[in-house]
Amino acid sequence: MTKYAILGFGVVGTGVAEVMAAQREKLAAAAGEDMELGYILVRRDMPDSPWKDKMVKDFAVIENDPDVSVVAEVIGGVGPAYEYSRRAILAGKSVVSSNKELVATHGLELAKLAKEHGVSYLFEASVGGGIPLLRPLSRCLAANRIDEVYGILNGTTNYILTAMDAQGQDFADALKKAQELGYAEADPTADVEGIDACRKTAILADMSFGCNPDPASIPTTGITSVAAADLELARSLGYTVKLLGRAMRTENGCRAFVQPHLVPLTHTLASVNGVMNACAIRGSAVGEVILCGPGAGRYPTASAVAADIADAVRHRAAPVVPDLGALGGKLAPEEELASPWYVRVCAKPDEVCAAFPEAQPVYGTTMECAFLTEPMARPALMARLAALEAKAVWRVLA
Repeated sequence: MTKYAILGFGVVGTGVAEVMAAQREKLAAAAGEDMELGYILVRRDMPDSPWKDKMVKDFAVIENDPDVSVVAEVIGGVGPAYEYSRRAILAGKSVVSSNKELVATHGLELAKLAKEHGVSYLFEASVGGGIPLLRPLSRCLAANRIDEVYGILNGTTNYILTAMDAQGQDFADALKKAQELGYAEADPTADVEGIDACRKTAILADMSFGCNPDPASIPTTGITSVAAADLELARSLGYTVKLLGRAMRTENGCRAFVQPHLVPLTHTLASVNGVMNACAIRGSAVGEVILCGPGAGRYPTASAVAADIADAVRHRAAPVVPDLGALGGKLAPEEELASPWYVRVCAKPDEVCAAFPEAQPVYGTTMECAFLTEPMARPALMARLAALEAKAVWRVLA
């Protein structure tokens, strides 16, 4: 029998304890031995918790217990989560994590440290919540050259866009409803500005192409400027709008970005609504595979963390560490990606025609226009909009 510890006991941490207890026999079979919850690291007392006798406030207790072989980090952020993960690895303990911010910013460092100290570092739950995504990407599709990964990586923004599209709500009303239902935080910035999806995109780019991009270097546009009118216009053209994180192979490494997209109504992703997530993987042999499911939440995320705990225990003799940063490359220049754009601006139609002579008009009044551009890279688009001297109310890849 081996012990594991849970760092953090919020929504996900509680879920991990519950799932590990409910599926103890099945997980023991997967791990090759029984696993016992040794400790739960907390910041405050929880006298009513059924696990109160497992709770400690000092990480050193976990760090110095040789019977603890796996630590599940579900704290979030990059402060204590990074410190404890690093100390656990140095103490010879495997670490599993659901923390996309930590993995996106320090995953390469922690993976290297894990290899040096002969332990596993696993983070299936950091992208896609309960969707099996990183393992299929690295193992089941190992016979493929991965050319592109893209998808709906944030349930909050997908819920908001779904409400705006289906019910004609404006952004503020859809966001308010999402907050009332618990799908959006009181401060929704990380979700609606695309930051959360950006971190997940960084992880996918590294897992797929080994380029280990800094999330701060990934061009990211959220959904705060999307209007109900834009979704109505998109539907009239045969599209819906989804916030997609994308990473693709290029001649010079990889390209990654987060941007609202016009998605054809005939595409599978167009029907992924509400808080659901979905990710498409395009491989050289298999073609396109789409994985869909709950991308967050207590039990979906906990199921992925629990599976990682079992995997780490099973592979103590031969630790598992994803090959992050394999290519050591950087993101390719934005100029390498040309695509049509949907743009809505506060400008007169003749001004738009002068700046975008090949544009396809979608909608126009005396003071506002929406149009589709010819294929162009983001820098070229922004240069033309600057020359137009108009405020781009919204822009999206088509």
